[in-house]
Amino acid sequence: MTARIVVLASGNGSNLQALLDASADGRLNANIVAVVSNNAEAFAHTRAANSGVPSLSVTKLPGETREQYDTRLSEAVAAFEPRFVVLAGWMRILTMAFLSTFPNQVINLHPALPGEFPGTHAIERALAEHKQSGLARTGVMVHYVPDERVDEGDVIASIEVPITSLDSLETLEARVHAAEHALLVHALQQLTQGHVRNTPAAPDQ
Repeated sequence: MTARIVVLASGNGSNLQALLDASADGRLNANIVAVVSNNAEAFAHTRAANSGVPSLSVTKLPGETREQYDTRLSEAVAAFEPRFVVLAGWMRILTMAFLSTFPNQVINLHPALPGEFPGTHAIERALAEHKQSGLARTGVMVHYVPDERVDEGDVIASIEVPITSLDSLETLEARVHAAEHALLVHALQQLTQGHVRNTPAAPDQ
């Protein structure tokens, strides 16, 4: 069965494009059934339109709490009946008002290795660490989002990206983004084909 995927994206949507391309050419046994953004001006909407995929904006209303917003967001996403919800450049931390609606279904892409540089500006922080103490690599991971902890869910796939003495932020970003595009497609290939767990491991007792 072809998996239904809803992608949440806040900005340019280059990782969304990687998924749209992989779905279109058959590398990914999945249909991107919708793109949802918290930004009405996000280029992700254009990418979706160019691929014939519906997109919608769910923007935060004045005075709305995070939980109220996430409840509205979950209702909008649930209408598309996704198997997986993929956060691809989604720049909001989701609360349990959203996550509890999609248990073991929310997947995030983060430009760092497990346990390293959680949160924003991960690539910049990795480059700074390289300059300060000689960090030789950073990386990319795809992981489950079970709760409100930032970039701490069970890892589905990860890959290292070397940092060299010649790197600028722009060159390192370019390599990390290329790794993101490939790893996200690979991780979802594995999930949709049943080659990895479709649910996170149970916590140790």
